[in-house]
Amino acid sequence: MKRLIPDNDRLRADLNKWEAGDFFVGRVRLKPGEENLLLYLQSRGVVLFPSPLSQMLSRSKAMQAQVFAGQMVPGTRVINDLHDLVAVLGDPAASSISKVVTKHDRRNGGTGVNLWPSVEDLYNQVSLGVLPFPFVLQPFVDHSRDIRVVILDDYREAYWRSNPNNFRNNLHFGGKSEPAELSGEQNAICDQVMRRGQFVYAHLDLLVTSEGKSYLAEISLQGGIRGAAISGDQYREKISGIHNRFLQQSGVEVSD
Repeated sequence: MKRLIPDNDRLRADLNKWEAGDFFVGRVRLKPGEENLLLYLQSRGVVLFPSPLSQMLSRSKAMQAQVFAGQMVPGTRVINDLHDLVAVLGDPAASSISKVVTKHDRRNGGTGVNLWPSVEDLYNQVSLGVLPFPFVLQPFVDHSRDIRVVILDDYREAYWRSNPNNFRNNLHFGGKSEPAELSGEQNAICDQVMRRGQFVYAHLDLLVTSEGKSYLAEISLQGGIRGAAISGDQYREKISGIHNRFLQQSGVEVSD
């Protein structure tokens, strides 16, 4: 018999009782360091939707930089320890980059994004314990623009995000948005990333250079919709519809 686990509290309470044929729909509520529970539940045969992979990727910018390196700004890499950063200093091409950006592994809304004048300056701070590991390191792309893409099954919306006060382009502190039309290249990036990460819905941020080249900045299962045309109620309704269709297709009874 296929059982639907009703919520995160029940999932936790009976963690060691769930088995093959049990379903959990929605994001598993996890504290930092508990991501191994996704692997544990999957190993027991519990069906998680969205996929455990997409949930892991959504929580970790470092993991995104490893899995989606080919879609990100060239030179993007994960720094797991001081030795990784020393290796960058020993790479003439990487160490000669004038400005670099770091991204904290688990921060959102631009709060974990820092700009450094050089890799050497970054190393000086990291060696003193200022920045926790792991973090993402990538070349700073000046005069770039940002597109937020919201994909919910057959619904796809894109809009430019800009902030004249800082390079992070967040909308919460003086930023502005306007509708954007995605190019074939940009749609292809979104589709490739969604497919590889097993995302059934997502928010994707694309970095667009002054030359018009597009790269993935980051991806998340869900996020803020400030600047989007879709309303909060419409957004939640579409997420719920995706979940319910999956359960129906899987033959799982959903009680009212």
